[in-house]
Formats: sequence, structure tokens, C-alpha cells
Amino acid sequence: MNILKSFFTIIILLLNLNAKELEPNSFLSTSGGVTDLIIDKNRLFAATTASSVDIFDITTKEKIDSINLPKIKDFIGDTIDSKIYSVDVFDDKILILSQGENGGRNISLYKDGKLTHIIEDKQRLFIARAKFLDENHIIYALLSNQIYLYDIKNKTITKEIQISQSKFSNFKLSSDKTKVVVCDESGVLTMLDSNTFNIIKTFKNQNLDNVFQVDFKNKIILTAGQDRRSAVYSLDGRISYYKEFSFLIYSAGLSPSGTLAAVASDEENNVTVFNVNSKENICNLTQNRSTLTNILFINENEIIVSSDDKKINFYKLN
Repeated sequence: MNILKSFFTIIILLLNLNAKELEPNSFLSTSGGVTDLIIDKNRLFAATTASSVDIFDITTKEKIDSINLPKIKDFIGDTIDSKIYSVDVFDDKILILSQGENGGRNISLYKDGKLTHIIEDKQRLFIARAKFLDENHIIYALLSNQIYLYDIKNKTITKEIQISQSKFSNFKLSSDKTKVVVCDESGVLTMLDSNTFNIIKTFKNQNLDNVFQVDFKNKIILTAGQDRRSAVYSLDGRISYYKEFSFLIYSAGLSPSGTLAAVASDEENNVTVFNVNSKENICNLTQNRSTLTNILFINENEIIVSSDDKKINFYKLN
């Protein structure tokens, strides 16, 4: 049995060595390093470090708009750009989490050319991520790993939970927004009911250190780990394993079906795409110049990769 297992391991390694290298087929230029990406109605929203959210048509690859936030003053009084930490869209509203003054963060709504603060920096909340749950509710997370459900209309917190004492890293909502998966520096993933904040399930033992990012598509969960491991879990428990790479894995993304995974895989900022079920490496996406921040599938064949650089790369697998 051990001989047979070793044989199949060798076969998989040989197949992985033959994974083809792909260069970008096109790219976009942004105002600054990219921190967050989302796609809505054929538009790509890129949150940047340069006080702006750049909006592109992903078909024409042209910039169609840019939301510019006011610059801020740092601790010594110098005027600097406000880093955008996350962006989200619901119908005609855009949710922006940005760097404020004195270490605080602003959560703002942008609609019809007007920016309105929901939560202001003077509250000194170290908010790390904010996303829409529905038209009138958002979910946001503090670095202290407290998660909040906030009612925009009534300006009240309706639910809150302390996930653990570990530092928060990232969360991802399911496509139907009924569940949210939270990752932190412990390596444990916590799945919540996004309306009640009841804990549905935890996923552990595959990552042993900080999980930088998590993705969640079609009942499959993927992680990007500081321990050089990318863990894969299925909600039914059928899948639970990790793939190990040569460098810290800063970013990871799943295709819409959950069949393909893509992870930052080496010191050269390349991305390895692999099959979730067979674990076989399919290809490597090259020519990313800085530390990766987002890997986003447009569909099963097209992938967007962003980094601390101003360049967003587009790849086609076939």
C-alpha cells in the first residue's frame, strides 16, 4: 500500500513539473498599489493606496471612473494619501473602508457622486474589512477579531461576536451571503451564519499559522497561509488537505465552480493554478512585479491578479 501511495505521489510531482507558464494577455494601470478587487456588472472596482477606487470596464479594459477620497494628515501633520482597505458594491451604492486620521478608519457610502460616512475615524476603530450583507446592512471586522453586523438605516449594531483572541486577517461571504468565513492568525477558520452570527462550523489542522486570506465558492474553502500552506476544505468534509509551496502565500482565489484554485506560490510573485479535486498543478501565472494582494477569477478561464504595484494583470488559461 505504501509503495502504491509513493508511486502516485511521484506521478503527481512529475505532472506538476510540467505545469505551463502563462504571461498576462493584458493589463490595467491603477492610481496606486491595489488592496482590494471586486467585479460588479462587468465593472472592476480596484481599491488603491492612493486615496482612490478606480473603476474599469473589464471587456474594454478602459478606466470609466475613479472615486477620489480626500487626503489625510498623518501623526506628524504631513498630508498623505488615504489607503483604501476594502471596497464593495450593492446596486448603486459603493462601500469604502479607508484610512482616517489619528489611526482611525472611515467606512463610507458613495452614491450619486456623494460620499457619506457611516463610521468615522474619530471613533478610533481599527477596522480591517467591510462588506455589504444586503442593501441596509454591512458586516465589518476589527483587527481584534470582533465581527459586527451594522444596520445602515438605523445606525445601530445589531449583532457582534468575538471570534477569538487571535488577530483578524480576512473574511469572505458566500455568494448567496448566508454564510461568512473568518480567518485569523491562529490558522483556524470560523464559519458563521451571516444573519444570526451563530457559529456553523470550524475548519482547522491544515494551516498552523496566520491565514492571510480566505476564499469561499460553491461549498469549497481555500486559504493563503503564512506557513506556506494553501488549505482546501469542502463543507461536506469530503475534502480537507493542504498544498505546500516555497514561499509565504499572500493571496488565494477560487473559480466560480470551486474546481480551480489559484495561489501566490513563490518569491517571484508567481501564481500557481491547480485542480481542487486532483491537486494537480495546471499552470503558473508570471510577470507579477510586487507582493500579491488579490487573485480573482472572472470565470473558469480568466483570472485577474493584483499586487502592491499599480499594474493589474489579466490571464487566460486556455
